[in-house]
Amino acid sequence: MQFRQQALAKLQSPEELDLPVRFARPQGWLTLSVSVVVMAAASVWAVTGSVASTVSAQAILTHGQGSYILQSPVAGQVTAVLAEQGDRLPANSPVLKVRTAQGESVVRTVAAGRISALAATIGQIIQTGANVAAVEKVAHASDPLYATVYVPAENASAIPADARVDLTVSSVSTQEYGVLRGHVKSVDRAAQSAQSISAFLGDSQLGEQFTKKGRPVAVLVRLDRSTSTKSGYRWSSADGPPFRLDSMTLASGSIRLADQHPVDWLLP
Repeated sequence: MQFRQQALAKLQSPEELDLPVRFARPQGWLTLSVSVVVMAAASVWAVTGSVASTVSAQAILTHGQGSYILQSPVAGQVTAVLAEQGDRLPANSPVLKVRTAQGESVVRTVAAGRISALAATIGQIIQTGANVAAVEKVAHASDPLYATVYVPAENASAIPADARVDLTVSSVSTQEYGVLRGHVKSVDRAAQSAQSISAFLGDSQLGEQFTKKGRPVAVLVRLDRSTSTKSGYRWSSADGPPFRLDSMTLASGSIRLADQHPVDWLLP
């Protein structure tokens, strides 16, 4: 009954047509203005701004030309080991003597380098093609180290030339000495197989380790030099570790990718 009386009263009373219409309160205009400004600023940032990203992957410190596995060209018994691990030898240097059915034969280096591993001992019987040593292709002690970062193939195309790289070295305390600095020197065009990585590093186990998640692309990193550190390279800390770095040291690398505009994420 009360509702009917209110409805009748509404019909009998004229509309308040002479009063101005209020579209929004001042607080509403303020909220709308702030929203428009924020959306405009976000649109400008999406087009002109940039976002940095990185890709991280396993790495190893080596000399630029890598290593090779020295294999015996003959089968027989090792009678003498003529080199020691760590020796730097010119090309065609004797490493082993092997007694064969045709007489004594000498196994020699293929290219100049440093003996990084010896797999043969006196008295051992070896077959033709057996791995007897790993030789790192370095002629002088002053030859600089490089880092090879094995990046997932899908990220390789986004790595710009001379991109900055931070390397966490396994033998160095990151909390105490920081990370090793470097820049991208080159990016391989083809993905690496376990066999090609093993041939470059002279270690079949590393080939398998770096390809566990698929065939990666090798990124060669030039380490930044420094005359004020013991290692001879630049670190995120002032001095770096109080010792020199060795080749074949494992690390992990973080490579800065090309900056992207946020609007690129929305475009196909």
